[in-house]
Order: sequence, then C-alpha cells, then structure tokens
Amino acid sequence: MSLRRRIVKAWVLDEVGSALRLTDLEVPRPAQGQVLVKVRGAGICHSDLGYIYGVLPFQVPLPVVLGHEVSGEVVECGESVAGVRPGDAVVSAVCHTDAPGITRNGGYAEYTLMTADKVVPIPSGVDFAKAAAATDAGVTSYTAVVIHGKVGVGDRVGIVGLGGLGLTGARIAVVTGASVIGVEPNKDVWPIALESGVSQVVSDIEELAGQNLDVIVDFAGFGTTTAGAVRAVKPEGTVVLVGLGVAETTLNSLDLISRNIAVRGSTPSGVPEHLQALLAMVAAGDLDIATTEIGFGDIPESLDRLARGEVKGRVVALIDS
Repeated sequence: MSLRRRIVKAWVLDEVGSALRLTDLEVPRPAQGQVLVKVRGAGICHSDLGYIYGVLPFQVPLPVVLGHEVSGEVVECGESVAGVRPGDAVVSAVCHTDAPGITRNGGYAEYTLMTADKVVPIPSGVDFAKAAAATDAGVTSYTAVVIHGKVGVGDRVGIVGLGGLGLTGARIAVVTGASVIGVEPNKDVWPIALESGVSQVVSDIEELAGQNLDVIVDFAGFGTTTAGAVRAVKPEGTVVLVGLGVAETTLNSLDLISRNIAVRGSTPSGVPEHLQALLAMVAAGDLDIATTEIGFGDIPESLDRLARGEVKGRVVALIDS
C-alpha cells in the first residue's frame, strides 16, 4: 500500500457546535509505539455528538478529527513496535486516555494513528464494519455485563433499555449462559430481543420489583430505571449503570444498606483482551452487532440523523481502499 500521497481527506470539527468541514490534512507519521492505519471503517457514535455539542470535554485542541470506532489496515509502524506489521487488519481497544478521535485525530479521515499495545487483530470472517462497531459499542456492553456485572452461567439478569447497546448486552449475557429479562417500553423491539435469546420482556422496571435478580445492567440511566433496578435485584445483588439518560440519580439509601446492594458505573478501560473476547463471539457467530453501512461523504448527515433519533443499531462509514 503506497504512502506517496501524503495529503488525505478528513472531516474536521473547527469549534463546538459547528458543522464538520471536509478538508485536506497531512497523513500523520507514527511515533514510537504507534502504528499508522488506513481507515476502512469508522463508526458513528453518540459520544461524537457529545463532543460536537460541548457536552463532553475535549482532550486535544480544536480543530479535531472525531471518530473513535475505527477499523483498518496497518500501513506503517513506528519504532519499538512488535507483533504488528503492515498489512494486518486491526482495531484498537478504546478508552478515554488513549484512542483515535479522543486523544488525537480519529477515524473520520483516511488515516489515523493507533497505539500498538492496544491494537487487536480482526478475526477471519469479521468485516470492517462489524469490527469498528465492536471497538466501543460492543466492548461497552461486554464490559458492563461480563467485567463489571460478573455475569456467569445460571445467573438471572435484567437488561434495562434495549437499544443498540442493550440488545448487544442482552445477547452477550445469553451467550455467557445467563437467563435474561429485558426492560423496554418500545414494544417494536421486543421480537428482536426474544429472537436473540431473551426469555421475557417487560415495559417498566417496576414490573421486576421483588424478582431478586442477580444482576441488572441499566443501559438507559434515567434515574427511575436505576432506582427500580435496586428494588429488583436480590440481597447482595449488583446494579451496573451504563446509560446517561439523566446526569444525576437519587437512590433509596435504606434499599442499598439494608439489602447490601452494590451499584457501580461502567465504561470500557481499553483492555485489548476484552475486545478480543468480544470479537471471538462475533467470529463464532454467537453475536451480531447490527450495522448500517454508509459512505465517507455521508458522515455529517448520519451524525445529524443520530442526533434526531432516526438511527437504529450502529452506523459505520466504509472508506474505500
């Protein structure tokens, strides 16, 4: 793969609240411990809207190239890189201290940089769109269910909010061997959840009060959902909070203390092994992350559609080689 063309296209955010601007940038050069990646898939994420609208703080000065869900091919390695070579199809484990589109220019461009130690090979049979969606959306669900929820075989698990993350989390729990109940007011989603192995779906978390579930993962995070989850887990049960439907949540102290309930937040910590485990589920056919593919030029419009709530599943921009 030739790098004679050192000027490439990128969608740049100049300031908070502005529209993305298509421009030319120089191809970045990998520093020690980094690899240069030709972007093949770039996921469109709600977090990008958080940056655009100033809800999330920037870690790099503007202007910036967003896009942290990135898959692609290694084209160049910096010094001290081992185990990765040009031609490898890779993704990068995402965390808020080291990731494309968060701590440096990201995947809404033809090339980006990845930290070699966080790079994970894409298994055979997993395409660039599915791999890109796995990096953040998939691992967010995996981290909440498996790592922080510690869901195991035979556990009774509640999944609150069956959007893209919740459906993925529910399926991961099923694959792990748990019995899963979903909570989702939109009944159009119920058949999808049941087809994925969820045993039952209810409209409101209050319908699960007193059910004594082992773990509940709240992908909605609307306050009432988290408080209801506390009443639905068993004594010494666990509630994992992922969603940010509201910024603050009020919980009943008596419920927490008298029943020894553990409530914890969950976000990915950039552990490559977590991404590897998730990709193995995808490669084995046990997990399918629903994706819609768009072109590189459609990224701004897709972000607008995401902001209007018109997107189902994950949207991934595919960039031609």
